[in-house]
Amino acid sequence: MPIYNAPTKDIQFVLHDLLKVSEQDIPGFEDLDRDFTSAVVEEAGKVASEVLHPLNVVGDTEGCVLENGVVRTPTGFKEAFQQMKDGGWTAMDCDPEYGGQGLPYVMHTAAQEPFVSANMAFNMYQGLTHGAYSAIYAHGSDAQKQTYLPKLTTCEWTGTMNLTEPHCGTDLGLMRTKAVPNDDGSYKISGQKIFISAGEHDMAENIIHLVLAKIQGGPEGIKGVSLFIVPKFMVNEDGSLGARNGVSVGKIEEKMGIHGNSTCVMNYDEATGFLVGEEHKGMRAMFTMMNEARLGVGLQGYAQAESAYQNAVAYANDRLQGRDVTGAKNPDGPADPLIVHPDIRRNLMDQKSFVEGARAFTYWGAYLIDRAHKNQDADADGLISLMTPVIKGFLTDKGFEYATAAQQVYGGHGYIEEWGMSQYARDARIAMIYEGANGVQALDLVGRKLALDGGKHVMAFFEMIKTFIKENEGNEALNKDFLTPLKAASKDLQAAGMYFMQNATKPNNALSGSYDFMHMMGHVCLGLMWARMAKAAMEALESGASDTEFYETKIATGRYYMARQLPATAMHLARINTGGDTIMALEAANF
Repeated sequence: MPIYNAPTKDIQFVLHDLLKVSEQDIPGFEDLDRDFTSAVVEEAGKVASEVLHPLNVVGDTEGCVLENGVVRTPTGFKEAFQQMKDGGWTAMDCDPEYGGQGLPYVMHTAAQEPFVSANMAFNMYQGLTHGAYSAIYAHGSDAQKQTYLPKLTTCEWTGTMNLTEPHCGTDLGLMRTKAVPNDDGSYKISGQKIFISAGEHDMAENIIHLVLAKIQGGPEGIKGVSLFIVPKFMVNEDGSLGARNGVSVGKIEEKMGIHGNSTCVMNYDEATGFLVGEEHKGMRAMFTMMNEARLGVGLQGYAQAESAYQNAVAYANDRLQGRDVTGAKNPDGPADPLIVHPDIRRNLMDQKSFVEGARAFTYWGAYLIDRAHKNQDADADGLISLMTPVIKGFLTDKGFEYATAAQQVYGGHGYIEEWGMSQYARDARIAMIYEGANGVQALDLVGRKLALDGGKHVMAFFEMIKTFIKENEGNEALNKDFLTPLKAASKDLQAAGMYFMQNATKPNNALSGSYDFMHMMGHVCLGLMWARMAKAAMEALESGASDTEFYETKIATGRYYMARQLPATAMHLARINTGGDTIMALEAANF
């Protein structure tokens, strides 16, 4: 049976030693002292390990079952979902006007991580609901907010996103779902959507579907898409539930992983829908959900790697195989534990240095969202827009890679279901695909985000790195092990950006290098996070912090990342500089 223990000490380190949340000039951050955040994170960790984690394998083996139009969730899910609602975990950063607690988004993120690590499929039910809440909160009318937000906040009602159709995924301009106006201002929604996570289940009284559709007579393509609220049950004026709407489940998808989440084919047969925001402006509203969801999916990537890593470490310490080449470490036993071997250490250090760097990167992203929203900070908004495809794409690629690396530590046992390691790899795999496949994230980064506001935000990012290096170059230990490799990696990234600019008339050159650029930028971002964390750990040691082992371990882990992982930027730059000719050389018939 796999284990999971929330990394609460490391979460606290990121919140306070790195981000210094209680010292920030963002409304609500002044309340985030160590005692408060510790209480929240510790309790979230307890819920994750005691309530959600035992259900992870249950959800994987039982899956969801469609019976007479109703999806039955796995054993224990309904009771656990009620505990989540009763504990207020679904409402942490929601507006108090609608029953939320009004905490910063960074605290929502810190609490969500243990839930995702413990049971990713389960947590998706409230995760999608949070996205639906955010879209209605940002773009809905006052009446829509009053009708739907209080119930979405508490997860008495849950929410979904309905984008994909059988014939179109990324290219939403091809969608066929149509919306026909009714005399009362509502619309009749007809069409089919697929891959709808949490599309139907038995854990909430009502499900509020946010559906993209085209109003007849509107513009062609993506410019003609509008967003609609389509409730499973109609809502009466007094807030009670009325008649069943014309929305039903066609089937549950058979998937590689996340079996505990009901991924549905949804059929809309002249279902009553209500326009959110303006006609033909649906993508703007939907992207409110998608940008938030993409940060959450990036979190899923490293959170699954965290769980897999914890189990790999336990196995490596327990499993006896071979002898240490420098001398027996377990002389009274028949062999030494796996963890004495350098290649096992390499594997585990790859995992550990990635997960801890990814955690810092994701929480920094959440902090930027708070600064953008609460302080109306346009620079923070531009920076998180730039970082979103990197958080989503890089962290999920690497999260899957390291979930399988953890499986490798087990050898043959990692391939046997009773050890539970395959679930982490299978669950992590979807994160590379949904909320915009990672190739699309790379195209978004290079094709749109680099040039955003005239390139202002990527230049600000480079300046941020340059300033940090300059301010700390007098710190000899930091300079040698962290700042020098960060400077080299940053120069690689800038050189890649320059290559794209010089080849602006040859778009295939830029697009052929986009995936490498996304990974290069991901490495640089984690390198910056590690340099900052190393500085924070050194300062803690200098101030006489009692937990010297924790901070020394942090520095050693960061030193590994800078020496062994960050040099990958040179490889990615070399690939980018080859352009698109070799990629585009073959005719389609020759593949």
